[in-house]
Amino acid sequence: MNSPSDGVEPSAKGSGLFTTTHWSVVLAAGHGTDTRAMEALDHLCGIYWRPLYFFVRSSGHDEQTAKDLTQAFFERLIEKCYVKDADAARGRFRTFLLAALKHFLANERDRTKAVKRGGLCRAVPLETSVAEAELQSGARHELSPEQLFERRWAMALLDQAHQELEAEQVASGKALLFSALQIYLTGDKERPPYADTASQLGMSVEAVRKAVERLRQRYGQLLRQAVAQTVDSPEEIDAELRHLRVVLSG
Repeated sequence: MNSPSDGVEPSAKGSGLFTTTHWSVVLAAGHGTDTRAMEALDHLCGIYWRPLYFFVRSSGHDEQTAKDLTQAFFERLIEKCYVKDADAARGRFRTFLLAALKHFLANERDRTKAVKRGGLCRAVPLETSVAEAELQSGARHELSPEQLFERRWAMALLDQAHQELEAEQVASGKALLFSALQIYLTGDKERPPYADTASQLGMSVEAVRKAVERLRQRYGQLLRQAVAQTVDSPEEIDAELRHLRVVLSG
């Protein structure tokens, strides 16, 4: 998924978005030994390893070294070498992660022999083949390491929202419908006319149109919730969504 849907609603605030943010997970992991916080931080590593890997890889490291460094960075993060000094007031979560990675790289004296402690980032497989294929595309060669990081960060948020939407649809017995309609969530692919999909599904065109509208609205809500997890106040959500659109349109 490479661009936000038309269903994104920047003005919908949502009262429960800030119950547990990525910042609250990091701060809890940095100031205590709460197992749930550590597991949640481990989960965050699974979501965001690729944007950071892209940054390391495009900064001049070969594939294996970049893989080792990214793994070592997350292990240090979970070991609280960095999260103990984290402060949500410093800004957005993506800014914190990138700054922490730059600090780690600047202080990594033996980058070609990054220590693999193992077992700490259980949710981070670091299967880099897909990431490498994306890095080799011509468009990526024109982007700076920071731009690659931000683009992959935005895509991670879209992927997260899409996966949650798919899980909801499967749980409600609408897996086949979602499979047919998910192509309409974004505007970055050549999409078949509603009439073709309606004929395939045995539905009216208007029924397909309404189903797509509902999916887009829910996708927008889930994307907004994903973004809300990465900032420290509701007021920042709209600005981050605008930034996400700019990043993906570049």
